[in-house]
Amino acid sequence: MSMTSSSTSPRILVVLTSHDQKGSTGQPTGVYLSELTHADAVFRQAGYVIDYVSVKGGRVPLDGVDRADPVNAQFLDDNDKVAALHASRKPGDVDPKAYAAIYYAGGHGTMWDFPDATTLAEHAAMIYERGGIVGAVCHGPAGLLNVRLTNGSFLVAGKKVAAFTNQEEEAVGLTRVVPFLLADALTARGALHQSAGPWQKNVVVDERLVTGQNPASAKGVAEAMCGLLRERSEPGSRR
Repeated sequence: MSMTSSSTSPRILVVLTSHDQKGSTGQPTGVYLSELTHADAVFRQAGYVIDYVSVKGGRVPLDGVDRADPVNAQFLDDNDKVAALHASRKPGDVDPKAYAAIYYAGGHGTMWDFPDATTLAEHAAMIYERGGIVGAVCHGPAGLLNVRLTNGSFLVAGKKVAAFTNQEEEAVGLTRVVPFLLADALTARGALHQSAGPWQKNVVVDERLVTGQNPASAKGVAEAMCGLLRERSEPGSRR
């Protein structure tokens, strides 16, 4: 099934984890809700059409479901959005040529299923090489680890990136639970990891790659992505 739509509005593909447990702890995990909702709100406000895709398709596990956050509450109270979220598309049902950008939301679940999501990595590479924007926040950059460009290089190689830090992982007590430390894995791929203090907003833009460190960075990542998309849509801009 192609994702091409008759709508003329530019589309953004939002990538979500399907993994719902933290290793063998029995503790639930999934998409960290504010990393989805805060970005989603920015994208929609800017006039983009959002499509959700998850590693396995279908229902998406949620973590950090805090209704005291008004952006979360507004999302959860929108039956259409919630229905679309839990009817997320499978990677093979997505046409990457239909999208101006791809955004990887975080949550600890991503650490288990994003790196090996080969089809999604291929989608991200195609979107980027067609002049689109790639964004990710918190643990979402786990989805970038195995994104290779057509020249064989890793997308993150030589680029400044932000992601959940080793210090933050230690603070939440999951250093020995996650399958690897994200900041270290990105560095091993040749990325130039840029960190701020724990839980501080940190958004890094390098060419058409936008990454953020933690939940506090989700809105900023989306805003930076929208800024780049606006620049590329201006007359005379290089496509």
